[in-house]
Parts: sequence; C-alpha cells; structure tokens
Amino acid sequence: MAKIKLEEDEVQYLIDFVKKGQKSARELTRARILLLANKNKKNTEIVEILNVSRNTVGRIKKRYLDEGLQSALEDKTRTGQPIKYTEKHTAEIIAQACTKPPDGRKKWTLVLLTEELKMREGFETINKESIRLILKKAKVTTPITEVTGIYQNSGEIVIPIS
Repeated sequence: MAKIKLEEDEVQYLIDFVKKGQKSARELTRARILLLANKNKKNTEIVEILNVSRNTVGRIKKRYLDEGLQSALEDKTRTGQPIKYTEKHTAEIIAQACTKPPDGRKKWTLVLLTEELKMREGFETINKESIRLILKKAKVTTPITEVTGIYQNSGEIVIPIS
C-alpha cells in the first residue's frame, strides 16, 4: 500500500478536528490513524498506540488513498432494512387501535389488533411487535375515546372513524 502523505491543510484540519473533540470516537480515531500514518508510523505501531485492529488501520488508509479525507473520516452509509409499512398502513393501524374493541373486550390488545389486521390486504405478515412499535412511535395508548379520525399535518382527514 502506498504511504500516506497528507497535505499541510489536511494535517491542520485533522489536528483541529482531534483537538475540538466534538465528533464521534470512531471519527477521532480515524483522524489519529491518518495523522500517525503521515508521520511514517508502521501499521503495527499505530495498532499499539491507538489500540485498534490492523484491519481498521489498513481500511482507513486505503479509504483515504481511494476516496479522500472526508470519506476516510466519516461512517459509510448503511442500507438497513427497507420500510415495510407506509404512512397509510401506520394510519390504518392507529385507526384500528382507536376503534371500539370487539364485543366482550374492554380494549384492544396487541394480539387482537394483530389478528384483525392480518385479515386485511397489506397486513398478511404483520406481527404484534411491529404494531407495538408503530403505536409507541405514534404515542398511542389504548383505550382512546372520542376519536373522530386520523389527520395529516395539513388538517386533511386521512381515515375517518365512525
């Protein structure tokens, strides 16, 4: 691998970056790796000084050489799991939780909501944990009385509740 040779302005940027200490520990470590590599420290020395793995040192140096300083410092974006339920689905779940529960029940439970929603299109694979998280995020607790509908920020009713 080619040696790291930082420009003067990059060295000053990294020194200020580390001194301010307002970034994540990972970003500060990456900056220190580059500063030490610029001082011709070997990977094994950097590993001992910063208590990081050899792979980390090699990866940060390679990223700097291939993609530049900012890329070497920042976390790579991660894809994560795609959103499974849209805002419309969320509104439908909340609306269902706000309706009168089945006969003989005082309130909706997660199990009852799950069973009810699984019968609808688009909810065939929903589970009670997904429902719990959606309701928690929306700060919905059951039972709720006197709900007339689910509204958008614009005030337009999305799902009326009778």
